[in-house]
Amino acid sequence: MRILDTARLALRTVEPDDAPFYLELVNTPDFITHIGDRGIRSLQAAREAIVSGPMAMQAARGHAIYLVTLRGSGTPIGMAGLIKRDTLDDVDLGYAFLPRYFGQGYAYEAAAALLPYARRLGIARLVAITSAANAGSNALLRKLGMRFEKVIYLAPDDQGTRLYSIMLP
Repeated sequence: MRILDTARLALRTVEPDDAPFYLELVNTPDFITHIGDRGIRSLQAAREAIVSGPMAMQAARGHAIYLVTLRGSGTPIGMAGLIKRDTLDDVDLGYAFLPRYFGQGYAYEAAAALLPYARRLGIARLVAITSAANAGSNALLRKLGMRFEKVIYLAPDDQGTRLYSIMLP
């Protein structure tokens, strides 16, 4: 299902047929370093993760992480969306892109488009989390108008995760 379009991107719900892309994305070094190792090593595991993750969340909550594609070609380049994590009180703005698409403004474009979308869904406060070492994400969240709140610890071995937030009028 198409969620929204920007000048260069289209965001749509993730489907089991997106498993090859998902498998590639979650196994990139940047994803593993900054988001975590999901332990997904096969197409079947990727399909199962899509069904139990984004598809289930979309069905239950009306929002999830979405596939981000280039509008002209339909090429998948990343994921961005609104995630409700058990470890956070608020809905989280999340995104991840393949490294070959870094530095072209795609993450900002997708994330900026998700702010009014979240507002339309009735989300009044949106948060985002990132590691202190992820300079690009820290800068992007500030550029979106999000404010650093505090360092939180999401797991016993967490070295500290930076929590940002924004109120959506």
